Amino acid sequence: MTRRPRAFRLNAPDVASGSIEVEEEPFDAIEAADGIVVPMGEKRRAPWVGILVSALSGLLLLGLGLGIEKLIVDLYAIAPWLGWVALALTALAALAFIAIVGREAAGIWREKKIERLRDNAVDALSVKDHEAARDIVSDLVALYDKRASAAPGRARLKNIDDEIIDADDRLAIAERELLAPLDAQAKRAIAAAAKQVSLVTAVSPRAIVDVAFVIFAAVRLLRTLARIYGGRPGLFGFLRLARAAFNHLAVTGGMAVGDSLMQQVLGLGLAARISAKLGEGVLNGLMTARFGLAALAVCRPLPFIREDAPRIGDVAGELVSRAEAASSPQG
Repeated sequence: MTRRPRAFRLNAPDVASGSIEVEEEPFDAIEAADGIVVPMGEKRRAPWVGILVSALSGLLLLGLGLGIEKLIVDLYAIAPWLGWVALALTALAALAFIAIVGREAAGIWREKKIERLRDNAVDALSVKDHEAARDIVSDLVALYDKRASAAPGRARLKNIDDEIIDADDRLAIAERELLAPLDAQAKRAIAAAAKQVSLVTAVSPRAIVDVAFVIFAAVRLLRTLARIYGGRPGLFGFLRLARAAFNHLAVTGGMAVGDSLMQQVLGLGLAARISAKLGEGVLNGLMTARFGLAALAVCRPLPFIREDAPRIGDVAGELVSRAEAASSPQG
């Protein structure tokens, strides 16, 4: 529904006397409230799975605590020094548990900080928010504050902090000064992992060895990329990152669907023209590279602004070249 046009003659009495009044129509209020969604009585389901896990975890901790207490009492009854040793070991285990929980919480907090930086950058770019871009650059400088290799970039960014620069230009400068060197490291790590997976799976005698090594390489690659961009994931932080990487992989079209290099490989029929194991190795390497690119996208604290997003040809082009050389007839 749109507002109907209204016209007035310049020589009309109301216009000449300046007494004309324009009243807002009812749909103006509707337009002003555009985007506000009023819930229509939808009931939120109780999180029964979360309640079940929490309850079982509480019972398990209570049982473990009672068992440790009984063990300490029994040992103390046998010999007092055994009770004191058991108590000291329990305190040491509790201290280690607290340290592990703290490390996991710090890792997840750092990952959320990186995600928040990326989301804020997307929002700032969409609305050209200059102040938000400045805050994002400040947070990015703080993220890499203790890296000696980032010192020149931090200094250049601080020199332009008070200058009037558009939001996209400011974020692009931060991307070039701080993230471009990290992108180069990440691409080298992905290329190395892809080549290693290709080589190992091409010579391994068992399929189970292939699967195990591909999983191992993917886990190691994800941790490496997280550390490159400033993340320090523990176990739960790693699982969170892995889920985000697979979600990104699904959104971008699967393991290699739609990628020009993969289409080239399948179109040339390299897996059929060369030995089957070498073809499997090439494809496994390409899939590892594809996963690495998805992991890079979720570990990077900024979206790609002016820098070119790496493609699979940038990190795995050597695999196809090697396969083409192996499949060419020998002269």
